[in-house]
Amino acid sequence: MNTILDIAKLAGVAKSTVSRYLNGGSVGEATKKKIEQAIKETGYTPNPFAQSLKAKKTNIIGTIVPRLDSYASSQTLIGIDEQLKQMNYQMLISNTSQNLEREIESIYSFANQKMAGIILLATEITDQHIEAFATVKVPVLLIGQEHENFYSLIHDDFYAGYEMGRYVLEKGYRKIAYLGVTERDISVGVKRKQGFKKAIQEVEDCEVRFYETLFKIPAAQASAIEIIHEFQPSIIVCATDNIALGVLKTAYSEGLTIPKDLALTGFGGYDVTEIMHPGLTTAKFFYKEAGETAAKHIVELVNERPVEKLTISKFEIIERESVDNLFNHTL
Repeated sequence: MNTILDIAKLAGVAKSTVSRYLNGGSVGEATKKKIEQAIKETGYTPNPFAQSLKAKKTNIIGTIVPRLDSYASSQTLIGIDEQLKQMNYQMLISNTSQNLEREIESIYSFANQKMAGIILLATEITDQHIEAFATVKVPVLLIGQEHENFYSLIHDDFYAGYEMGRYVLEKGYRKIAYLGVTERDISVGVKRKQGFKKAIQEVEDCEVRFYETLFKIPAAQASAIEIIHEFQPSIIVCATDNIALGVLKTAYSEGLTIPKDLALTGFGGYDVTEIMHPGLTTAKFFYKEAGETAAKHIVELVNERPVEKLTISKFEIIERESVDNLFNHTL
């Protein structure tokens, strides 16, 4: 690989002169021609990432993600990356493996590396996050959680929960288990459940029990065994598609047929929910499009242009075979 030093030697100029040329600085016409000829002969390609870090203002957006093995995260990252490339920005990813300490460290680390802006795919916002954002003085955009002091892009979790509740009731289900997650996660753990509760409160003669599990499939499997044996619901509404997959696995191991013995819904709209059998009824969120919007917004913030404080991404209820129409059975 050729370096700036190689170019300098070939052109017969100082290394600093080559560096100044590559960074758009003023160089004499004769010197410029020598450098361009040397670059042509060696086939040298400057590293835009390294150039950006050396510049006073970078074109790199630091993106902090809690986990890479998540459909929602990966689709959001694809959207961010593709949109940033179109706008001549680059993305640098920090994966925290759902460790909050690493998340806070990444915020300070990105600021020290002169990131132009930071996007955080957030699961919760703590006092440590707020302190870090205030300290680094770098434009920050949250995805997935909202905070009144920061620019945020969220999915419409409350209304998605409400619409899923209405859908389940319209299908005739009245003995319902809701399998959620920790309320530290405001979007998934609180808002989806609150929306669902609001829909349930609009009808009478409904028996609903609320349970909590982790995001991972094995934890959902364990929770499902408890729910099926203890409550025997006619439907389990799951806070995520991953949780629904865990419940589905348990239902089959317990000899239950979906949706005849137990109906099932999720939230997310992961690709696998369409190809699995039976297909999963779910509230589909548009993660890639949300990522694209987030990329546009962070670039606007970097360039000190106005952006809405809160942006809400759309969703759609996708009806598939995992839910029956109980009213048809009573005719």
